[in-house]
Amino acid sequence: MSNLSGVKVMVIDDSNTIRRSAEIFLGQAGCQVILAEDGFDALSKISDHHPDVIFVDVMMPRLDGYQTCSLIKKNPKFKTTPVIMLSSKDGLFDRARGRMVGSDEYLTKPFTKDSLLQAVGSHVGLAS
Repeated sequence: MSNLSGVKVMVIDDSNTIRRSAEIFLGQAGCQVILAEDGFDALSKISDHHPDVIFVDVMMPRLDGYQTCSLIKKNPKFKTTPVIMLSSKDGLFDRARGRMVGSDEYLTKPFTKDSLLQAVGSHVGLAS
């Protein structure tokens, strides 16, 4: 696995457990991790931190993952920022809906450390 040190990754999930696991996995790989509890929280932090990759949970209160992804992609500054949907649902419809709002990848929960780091690596590799 390539060194991901210095890569800024935002994890948006209403589950504290998911946020903590992602933070630990990504932190061990050298990533700088920004956590957000929901879409509104994330949107305010994205402008401040300019993450390189964003993971967003599909099912969240207030603003769901699809709406959050759509809002991120509509902002010209973040249009090219990779957004990876996180969901426990792995249906064709869910994946298609994710693509329709501009997501770059779809990761099924529970994710493994390897799948998480691989997703970051593949998108950071494309960006640089």
